[in-house]
Amino acid sequence: MSDLIRWRPTASHEVLRRRAQALATTRDFFRKRRVLEVETPALVNSPVSDVNIRSVQAQIPGADRPLFLHTSPEYAMKRLLAAGSGDIYQVCRVFRGAERGRQHNPEFTMVEWYRIGFTLEHLMQEVAELVNELLGAELPVEYLSYRDAVQRHADFDPLEARDEVLRESARALGLDARVAGSAGRDELLDLVMGARVGPALGTTSLTFVHRYPASQAALARLDPQDPRLALRFELYHRGMELANGYHELGNVAEQRARFDVDLQSRRARGLPAATLDRYLLAALDAGLPDCAGVALGFDRVLMLALGAANIDEVLAFPTEHA
Repeated sequence: MSDLIRWRPTASHEVLRRRAQALATTRDFFRKRRVLEVETPALVNSPVSDVNIRSVQAQIPGADRPLFLHTSPEYAMKRLLAAGSGDIYQVCRVFRGAERGRQHNPEFTMVEWYRIGFTLEHLMQEVAELVNELLGAELPVEYLSYRDAVQRHADFDPLEARDEVLRESARALGLDARVAGSAGRDELLDLVMGARVGPALGTTSLTFVHRYPASQAALARLDPQDPRLALRFELYHRGMELANGYHELGNVAEQRARFDVDLQSRRARGLPAATLDRYLLAALDAGLPDCAGVALGFDRVLMLALGAANIDEVLAFPTEHA
């Protein structure tokens, strides 16, 4: 594309106006609920350890080590929570490498918030209220356990099925047989969820998939009623993943152990090493209040509200035009 055209925004003036309205609606939503808006640094000391997320490195001239653009404000917001902030939210730009496509831009807007004393169910209800406001709709809300969602749309039990059943399902979705043979259980489940289950969810509703396998807990607590499961949810509408939420893990020893497993997985996959965020671990050690938190993809919600087929339609300038 010629620079004579590339300088122009990819979103129309009307879309940019609607985007501004949606941002105002979001802030008004939290103002009415007395949730404090906060800002935390976009440049952080450590990358995330999650094997599925690529951090973007940034080098400040004269600095003795690289910094990283945050993939989420989660770690810093948890430091605020541990310091006694109370309920907080943030609307910010976040950055993820190796993510580009119809629904992905390496730089995007996230709405993240934390509610003291909320259960997973309370938070899912609040997420539905905000998303319906942003969509200008009153969509029904559906709650499906991860197990039920996979059984319904992929025809196997993700907790009980043998690994070979998962490999067969992955091969049916086009994964190379040799890759499928060496992939781990969670890698196979992620493929099935992303390619088969997720796209079938939320056709006419806001569909929450909750209680993921414990091996996919990330920063969520395990379910005290069934330790095979994590108190984690994702929200889908019209096949698009919109949000990811946790009943937050506050046990520093357990979180450190999970990070160590992540680091082992990164080494096994030949991914860049990640140093653990010592400030987050110190905050957890000081004491995280009982809370639930969620990250919502603002641009994706706007895509659905405006009927956009590509994320570029709701951004002033996607990365290639920045």
